[in-house]
Amino acid sequence: MFIVNTPAPSQRSQRPPATLNEKCLADKLRCFASGCAAKTSRIDNVEARITMLHATLHITPAQEELWTTVTQVMRDNAKTMDALTTARVAQAPTMTAVEDLKSYTAITQAHAEGLTTFLPAFEALYASMSDAQKAEANTMFRGHHRRPTAAKATKPKSPASASTAASTR
Repeated sequence: MFIVNTPAPSQRSQRPPATLNEKCLADKLRCFASGCAAKTSRIDNVEARITMLHATLHITPAQEELWTTVTQVMRDNAKTMDALTTARVAQAPTMTAVEDLKSYTAITQAHAEGLTTFLPAFEALYASMSDAQKAEANTMFRGHHRRPTAAKATKPKSPASASTAASTR
């Protein structure tokens, strides 16, 4: 038998439990306040990714000029995103809902613009790659930033669960 110690009603907090978003925001703010945001900036992350990609893709001396273009775009994109996300975290405690949406819009637009700039630089590098390098790049980019929940969302449902879902509508 398990005994669970729960506080007496008078000892319980009157505030409802924090939502997941509140917890995430609180964690980000604690991190930002303690300086860990600078330690794990997008700029630091992109440098690690550049190093990993260079080694994994076996960039040749003949490809270095194209590689330099790709890495410059990656660094520029990281600086832009880092500035926007750092400002968003710093302003989050006082943002209105509209300001929050505008901030998120700016981040998503910068992300789209960054990809638009990255694509031609990477296409040129990709065109110069050997079949083995292309196969490695294909594998890396297929799995990049995939979340388990995204995979579950696209997983086909069994006929039994689909008919149960249809009958409850």
